[in-house]
Amino acid sequence: MAKKVVATLQKKGAKGVTKVIKMVKSPKTGAYIFKEKLVSTEKAKEELKNLK
Repeated sequence: MAKKVVATLQKKGAKGVTKVIKMVKSPKTGAYIFKEKLVSTEKAKEELKNLK
């Protein structure tokens, strides 16, 4: 699945974009959920800190 996303982003000329995925534990159920977001490459580390 990841290969398809990367290939699709590169084909459209969006090489400066990174997909940030963070695993977060749900307070209600205790199960893990995934938060996904597309951000520019320069802001990727900053965005990981802000995703909750």
